[in-house]
Amino acid sequence: MRSLFSSLSSYPSFLHSSLRKPPFALHAHHLKSYHHHLLTPLFPSSSVLHLCEDLQTLKKFHASLIISNCYKPISIASKLIPLYAQFDDLNSASSVFEAVQEFSNTLIWNSIIKAHVDSGSSDSAFFLYRQMRKMGVEHDSFTFPILKKAILLIPNGVLVGRMIHCLATKMGFQSDVYFCNTMMDVYVKCGCIGYACRVFDEMSERDLVSWTTVISGYVYERNVTDAFELFREMRLELEPGPVTVVVMLQVCCSYRRLVEGRQLHSYVMKRGFPITGSLQNSILKMYSNAGSINEVEIFFSEIERRDVVSWNILISWYISRKDIMEVDKCFNKMQGEIRPSSETLTLVISASGKNGDLFQGKRLHGVAIKSGLYDNVLQTSLLDFYAKCGDMEVAAQIFGEIPFKNNITWSAMISGLIDGGHFEDAIELFRQMRNGSTEPMAEIFKSLVVMYTHMGALKLGKGIHAYLIKNLLSNSPEEDTPLETSILNMYARSGSISYARICFDRMVNRDLVTWTSMIEGCGAHGLGFEALQLFHQMVEEGIEPNSVTFLSLLSACSHSGLLSEGCGVFYAMKWRFGMEPDLNHYTCVVDLLGRSGKLKEALAIILKLVAFSDGRIWGALFAACKVHGNQKLGEYAAKRLLDLEPSNAGYCTLLSNIQAVDERWDEVEEARRRMKDNDLMKKPGWSCVEANGLIHGFVSCDRLHPQIVEIYETVDVLSRKMHEVGCKLNS
Repeated sequence: MRSLFSSLSSYPSFLHSSLRKPPFALHAHHLKSYHHHLLTPLFPSSSVLHLCEDLQTLKKFHASLIISNCYKPISIASKLIPLYAQFDDLNSASSVFEAVQEFSNTLIWNSIIKAHVDSGSSDSAFFLYRQMRKMGVEHDSFTFPILKKAILLIPNGVLVGRMIHCLATKMGFQSDVYFCNTMMDVYVKCGCIGYACRVFDEMSERDLVSWTTVISGYVYERNVTDAFELFREMRLELEPGPVTVVVMLQVCCSYRRLVEGRQLHSYVMKRGFPITGSLQNSILKMYSNAGSINEVEIFFSEIERRDVVSWNILISWYISRKDIMEVDKCFNKMQGEIRPSSETLTLVISASGKNGDLFQGKRLHGVAIKSGLYDNVLQTSLLDFYAKCGDMEVAAQIFGEIPFKNNITWSAMISGLIDGGHFEDAIELFRQMRNGSTEPMAEIFKSLVVMYTHMGALKLGKGIHAYLIKNLLSNSPEEDTPLETSILNMYARSGSISYARICFDRMVNRDLVTWTSMIEGCGAHGLGFEALQLFHQMVEEGIEPNSVTFLSLLSACSHSGLLSEGCGVFYAMKWRFGMEPDLNHYTCVVDLLGRSGKLKEALAIILKLVAFSDGRIWGALFAACKVHGNQKLGEYAAKRLLDLEPSNAGYCTLLSNIQAVDERWDEVEEARRRMKDNDLMKKPGWSCVEANGLIHGFVSCDRLHPQIVEIYETVDVLSRKMHEVGCKLNS
């Protein structure tokens, strides 16, 4: 046996050493003569080997068996090999295999090959299989299926799979149902549904696994039509089992096929399948994705044995509905029935973060620590929670406590810093990540692009764009779309609409968000006609607009002074696309009318069509009144603004400015006094600009910039130039 393995240099070195060790029997040989008379009555039977709970116990049982008179390696090797493999002791498994003298035993070869496959050693598994063939060992119906996992572990596994398939066919296994099912599973998991269908069509006999495997392949390929068609064909030949129904329920869940989902639920009831475990949770998941409130809650209440997964599905459903109160109720009720899992706490903490409930999050933090569920995933969730609640100190502390930081951990911390306006800290943390071993993924770059957009740092953003083109983009059009849309937004909002249009035109997959972003960008740059053209092109390509699309389009018409076109868009929104305008759309219409001088019409929109007005819509009217010099209506709008937000220092300033224009100084003084008495301070405006790769920040009335003298001198020069050409600065 030693010469057999040593003759092949391609065999992995670690396995050479394990197989060249003396047989395990030699290690225990010295025990035989001395302890034979003591241990004979106590020798354990090989039938109790499965009771060994750890490696040490297994070795003791094995040693006792070796020194017994009845020990026969061939009779026990097939049990010992998988047990040693189970405890990750491949060396001992190989020693047991080496001790066997009958090398023609198929069961032993299957066991040692499976041990290497289960340990992830695909190379050594294939090496052993080659030796098995060279020695002419007979194959059984389990030999080829054992190699399935090894095939899936290697690159281009489908090629090896086809070779194995051809070999097995030559050996006469083409009619073996178990083997055919295995090959179909290999082809499906390698993304070759065509090969799987060919095997399926050639099978003379099919079982539940055969049908379910091919249906799963169609589902994996997102071929919903063929999945349902094959399911219907299956029912003509064989009644589907619970596993097949679970697969079909997943289709209904993913593609919101409620009618078919209800039919499957009825089928389960008629067939009398026990609604437990994965079946009950699949039905619940289907209803939570596509059904009504009543269907979800009624089915959940009818489940007799609700497990953690059931509760997690219900909690996730309430979170998707943004019903935080029900999330809390559900979680409290769950605690009285079953112990929450780490995933449960992650879900509830995430909901608390979205709601900004710092107290609830801290309570859950304590529950996690006390329950011992404080793993890396939960820590990352807590990090994200504290960051969203603005407590960056605790977030940074948790970040430092996480021993193994993955992309999700880094992304949560960087995003938290960006959302909190800590841009410099975010950039520094990103540098630390790049210096480490973690390679940034798309989500982190998306956050950085958003940050550079807020900062107006176009040059830095271009650097990120260049890196992405070289390293990340072009992997998958669908996966690239969100990131490419963020880059498009960065160019558009940083004043480079031409680059934004180039990015847009080069995108392979453009979703609704992409189209809306491009329309918004054109509108912000005064390109109203281009925005309208994009909208019509989007509709022609079959993409349905949403309320945000119309908001961007109305804003584009407003900024470009396209009054009739804007009114046409507003009309089409309601009567062609069936969308009811909300306050944001009415605000855009008021702004559109106001910019065109239609102040009375704008006021009529607010008073007659808007049930609950806010500061934005009155602010749009006030701005129009200021442009067109309508002091009376402007003062009315300013007073309405103050009625809505009396503590807003900006609105108080607006009203006093109007009064100052009419030289009503007593009223001006009164307004200023109220601001002082109520301690109202208008937050100073700020902006930042990128120059030569550096970000320069400016705050109103702040003269701390190191180049402030040169800046004001440049402003004075520009001011004089503007006056020379007849322009008047808006003071």
